[in-house]
Amino acid sequence: MSLLRLASVALSAPHTPLRLLARGLAAMAEPLKSVDYEVFGTVQGVCFRMYTEGEAKKRGLVGWVKNTSKGTVTGQVQGPEEKVNSMKSWLSKVGSPSSRIDRADFSNEKTISKLEYSNFSIRY
Repeated sequence: MSLLRLASVALSAPHTPLRLLARGLAAMAEPLKSVDYEVFGTVQGVCFRMYTEGEAKKRGLVGWVKNTSKGTVTGQVQGPEEKVNSMKSWLSKVGSPSSRIDRADFSNEKTISKLEYSNFSIRY
């Protein structure tokens, strides 16, 4: 969507929330990226999924996170490239306060034309 088109939509739809218009503008400015991840270490029983969901939402990202049967946390994150890269760094180095991250593996990293999720969720 061109900037001119986005402006005309904003004027013709005064009740559209500004955050939705801003999301459209951000998507125009930067390519969208999708990446799968798996985090190893002490990442279960330490609120890692809850903190991951919070960090993703804070950055305006979509996707999901869940525990695995092998003691890791896995998921997918999508959004503007710069924000996805920031989330990758958080998953690799920060995590929840009580977690200990040994390593984070990233796979299936690709540019996407549109987001495949509408929010970020914890899966069970």
